[in-house]
Amino acid sequence: MKTYHLTTPISADDIKDIRIGDIVYLTGTMVTCRDDGHRRVVKEGLAMPVDVEDKAILHAGPIIKYLPNDQYEMVAVGPTTSMRMEMFEEEFVHKTGVRLIIGKGSMGPGTARACKNDKALQLVYPAGNAVYAAKHVEKIVDAKWTDLGMPETLWVCKVKDFGPLIVTIDTNGDNFFDAKKAEFNRRKEEQIKKISEQVQFIK
Repeated sequence: MKTYHLTTPISADDIKDIRIGDIVYLTGTMVTCRDDGHRRVVKEGLAMPVDVEDKAILHAGPIIKYLPNDQYEMVAVGPTTSMRMEMFEEEFVHKTGVRLIIGKGSMGPGTARACKNDKALQLVYPAGNAVYAAKHVEKIVDAKWTDLGMPETLWVCKVKDFGPLIVTIDTNGDNFFDAKKAEFNRRKEEQIKKISEQVQFIK
């Protein structure tokens, strides 16, 4: 396991050696984008109103404090379940050129293909740390598609050392969760065999 510090814009070359299980800390531009943002881009064919090419998106519905003069403060920003975006993610990545997809939990084969073909990473932010995560959002610099409401608005954030982010799909298309499941099943069968040998006298 290695630790990487990435700053946007992030190139394909910047992430080519990063593998599943590695840890990333992000500095630069990160945009919250969840269900409705993906649906508008993929199903409705709309262009993203903010450029995320070589940048990061976060599957999240943050809590925002509205300040005077169109300013905002991030109160809490916990990731939401990324698998809900699986049906959109492959096309979304291809259309937008986003480099890092951050969220909660595993994603599927479509996202794995996108990470391999378009050279992106899927990463998991540990759940239950929404307030801590907000402390690494230095500033909200813009808000797009505000008609979708607070959770679905595209909040354009300037972040510093945002993480730890666990790499769960790398540019080879390898999936951390699938690898761990395979390892678990292998070890389970080994233990079942060992236990069966020890209790074979029981009828």
